[in-house]
Amino acid sequence: MKETCLHSRHVARGAQMSPFGGFDMPIQYDGIVEEHNAVRLHVGVFDVSHMGEVLISGPDAEKYVNHIFTNDLTGAPDRTIYYGMMLYPNGGVVDDLLVYKRNDREFFLVPNAANIDKDVDWMMKNAEGFDVKIDHLSERYGELAVQGPEAEDTLRKVLGIDCSDLTFYTFKDIVFEGEDVIVSRTGYTGEDGFEIYASHDLTCRLWDRLMEAGVQPCGLGCRDTLRFEAGLPLYGDELTDEVTPIEAGFGMFVKLDKPEFIGKEACARQKTEGVTRKNVGLELQGNAIPRHGYEVLNAEGEKIGEVTTGYHSITLDKNIAMALIDARYAKLGTEVQVRVRRKVFPAVVVKKRFYTPNYKK
Repeated sequence: MKETCLHSRHVARGAQMSPFGGFDMPIQYDGIVEEHNAVRLHVGVFDVSHMGEVLISGPDAEKYVNHIFTNDLTGAPDRTIYYGMMLYPNGGVVDDLLVYKRNDREFFLVPNAANIDKDVDWMMKNAEGFDVKIDHLSERYGELAVQGPEAEDTLRKVLGIDCSDLTFYTFKDIVFEGEDVIVSRTGYTGEDGFEIYASHDLTCRLWDRLMEAGVQPCGLGCRDTLRFEAGLPLYGDELTDEVTPIEAGFGMFVKLDKPEFIGKEACARQKTEGVTRKNVGLELQGNAIPRHGYEVLNAEGEKIGEVTTGYHSITLDKNIAMALIDARYAKLGTEVQVRVRRKVFPAVVVKKRFYTPNYKK
């Protein structure tokens, strides 16, 4: 089991630890509800040092990244960030990830923790014929995510990092206390937020300063409840090697007008012919809380799909879920049922962005 550079600090603070993506990670410190509300209302900090970092550089860097990535980086401004996926030829998702464009010859990729080795192997396998260098830098970086409406003020007042110049999905390289640091403004919580990529030693020092200032440490438990309310996907739930981004409802990140990319033909076919299943939002009636894998049924009691993520929403005080179901039942307002253990509860199809994000754009 791998550990992040902050592992000893999580244990010393009494965090509930659990395996995630091959790492021993904090699930919660003071409680998921308290941590969730801190991010929605004020500010919280996450250790996300388990995420991967890969640098693509060389004369063909832009062409190569466009080849393996569904979004289109052609002519993109420097210092911008793009979300998208790497796909298998059949349209299934290798991983969803962020791509940071430094310039036409240098791109910084951030894959999910559980997929780092698989992703790097995929990148290497598909680099033949491109003049690029692929540097696997995941062991070099720690990463903090400072999230919430007070995030910008917190970085300035506590860490002395001014991010007022960053707009949504942009980043900058800075020298901080003699070290090269990447600071970005994205957020996987539905709130304004920043990511800081730094050495292990500096990551620990920054964490300590945030703790001394009273910033709420947050675990992966509330990271999941926060991203879910905002309708953001998690690889392994909404996106998998057997679920395409078109089926999952994230086709806006698949740019079919690009000349080519791996998986384009499969996605184009689904766009033209339609899909047989779709990821939708559900709102349940009653006190039942839906969970990943629970069956979704039609009015006649026939199985039409499964829940991909489900919770009692902390912000909205509702039992809600995202579910991959038969496309015939995906229209908003359609009445379905969810089997929760031995009982069946009525539900209705709703928009899967349950909570309106508060990003600074």
